[in-house]
Amino acid sequence: MGKLVEPIRYLSGSEMQDIHEAALQILDEVGMQIDSDEALQYLEHFGCRVDYDTHRARFSPDQVQAAVDRMRHAYADPGRVPQRMSVRYSEIYFTTLPHRIHPDFSANAGGFSVFIYDLDGRRRPANMDDARAALRLADALENITFMGLPCSAQEIPSPMRPVVMAAELVKHTRKLGGIETFDRLDAQWITHIAEVVSGGSEALRRNPVLVGYSEARSPLCLDRNMAEILIDYARAGLPQSLDTMPAGGTTAPMTAAGVLALGIAESLGGLMLGYAVNPDAIMSIDVCPTKADMLSGLYSYASPERMPLLAANVQMIGEFYGCPSGTHGGKTDACTPGFQAGMEKIASMLFPLLAGSVGIGTMGHLENAMTYSPQQLVIDNELAGSVHTMLTGFEVTKETLAVDVIKEVLPGGTFLDHEHTLQHLRKEMRPSKLYQRLNWAAAVAQPRGGLEEKARQIAADLMHQKRDPVLTSEQERAIDEIVAEAWARRRELGQV
Repeated sequence: MGKLVEPIRYLSGSEMQDIHEAALQILDEVGMQIDSDEALQYLEHFGCRVDYDTHRARFSPDQVQAAVDRMRHAYADPGRVPQRMSVRYSEIYFTTLPHRIHPDFSANAGGFSVFIYDLDGRRRPANMDDARAALRLADALENITFMGLPCSAQEIPSPMRPVVMAAELVKHTRKLGGIETFDRLDAQWITHIAEVVSGGSEALRRNPVLVGYSEARSPLCLDRNMAEILIDYARAGLPQSLDTMPAGGTTAPMTAAGVLALGIAESLGGLMLGYAVNPDAIMSIDVCPTKADMLSGLYSYASPERMPLLAANVQMIGEFYGCPSGTHGGKTDACTPGFQAGMEKIASMLFPLLAGSVGIGTMGHLENAMTYSPQQLVIDNELAGSVHTMLTGFEVTKETLAVDVIKEVLPGGTFLDHEHTLQHLRKEMRPSKLYQRLNWAAAVAQPRGGLEEKARQIAADLMHQKRDPVLTSEQERAIDEIVAEAWARRRELGQV
């Protein structure tokens, strides 16, 4: 098979060990501020050094290494359940995979964006109609594997938004990804929705969907609500990792190695908490690193400086720790579709995938993932298909070498009308609805607007396309009852 197999590697084995040991030193000498007495109690009983006055927990290198070894041992179990899980940005495996390039990578459309750059070229807060149209569009696109919410309805009060959006997600697609969770009540109700969809709690544990997540606040802080979310999911036996998004120059050291060491320390702190709650917890680690743009202070998703950092992070998480996972890729810092968005998205797809990432996401974003664009989602779907083609490679067999066919055509002939060409055309070539491959005369005769206008029209058509029902009427009623219960409880708490 003529294909890429070996991933690119930025780090030597000794450099990965140095980064790991730096993370252990950070957790031992600095620790983490965890604003939850419940979490601190779990960690204290686990043997960690806890200061309740400062909400600081410190972890000895031996303790953290034991947790890492436990995680690696669990990953080595070939019969582990679950084997994998889709998450809000891509997917995570919970079993060991060879560290290699994955041409069958997944692509996720999610992100819970606040704003939409609509088909009329306006940036505005997203509403429920936008959220439903985004789900219809992502569900129809062939290269989108999983979906969270590409955008979220801003007219829904913030405390209710995760539950209401989770209910909309399950009603519109079977490509279920992860979901944003704001507090432990969200986790409770969303888990109930997921059980309705999956067929019960045991079915959900075997094939987790709609699992929320906790996220560190760099540098080295874990807020109470995030700690509680991790605790509740770990108790329930649903997979967790503490996500962290350190940005060099603002919330992490400026150096790439320092960003990685800090981010890994934070995620390892989450690993410790998960095992403190449940010794059999299904845990992984996860880091989404970058360098901050020092002119604007923004978290940059797609700067050139981020690409080697992304690849090195994939190597650390996948090869050193043995936790195959997806990556925040296919991103752009551009605010509108165009050259910058295309360049940055293809780079932020290819670099992590060439480094061994099992997936990328989230698709359809502009403006540092603040804004969703249906037009851009169509373009990103096309880019993902192109990258699949690039990484898949080709077969080298007697049939594909085609020596007999070459003999038949002879020098100076054509293969255009040969049966061999017809037999292999669809497998060897990937047609595109967006890319232009025309001579000058044909190109200038086309309607103006190019790729972006074609994407806008495809998005408009698919967003209004009717889809078959995803759930039974009984499932929909059960989910509506869960959402009604959530509304009642939030009103009782005075939150809506």
